[in-house]
Amino acid sequence: MFTGIIETLGEVTRLEKEDTNLHITLKSDITYELKIDQSLAHNGVCLTVVAIDGDEYTVTAIKETIDKSNIGDLTVNDLVNLERAMKLGARLDGHIVQGHVDTTGVCTNIVDENGSTVYTFNYSDNPEHITIEKGSITVNGVSLTVVNSQKTGFSVAIIPYTKTHTTFQSLKVGDRINLEFDVIGKYVARLTQL
Repeated sequence: MFTGIIETLGEVTRLEKEDTNLHITLKSDITYELKIDQSLAHNGVCLTVVAIDGDEYTVTAIKETIDKSNIGDLTVNDLVNLERAMKLGARLDGHIVQGHVDTTGVCTNIVDENGSTVYTFNYSDNPEHITIEKGSITVNGVSLTVVNSQKTGFSVAIIPYTKTHTTFQSLKVGDRINLEFDVIGKYVARLTQL
């Protein structure tokens, strides 16, 4: 489990395809604190550390993960939002995040509001993918509050700190992003379909 509060950024240093798997090697300032078999969220995707070498570590994404997220879009030198699993007994500063991406969306608009930046995203219609006004959403692993909730889209308002310390700093209109909808909302949506 994660909180959606990004701990640091990692930089992709190597990508290696093996059959349908993708091995991703990253450099990070927390590499020395990691251990093999540890779960780590990468742009909101929970991946397992499989190797550590100096200040670099490697994780592996399988076909299912590549098909349902933007992990397969990564290129060398890309920045990635990183968050280690939450500790029991610690504050939950974001919201409950599983690290299981539900779908991808596309950034459709970015507006500078002189103190905040408003990003708008659209995604494919699915009755299980819902947002509510002032509800929680995870975009590329970042816990955010929904504004302007629509059937297949929403906006978020980002403070300057979040923009500077996450991959929002380089996000552009047209970029594909990972979305994890609120887990409680997903259960409610499923129950209403029964």
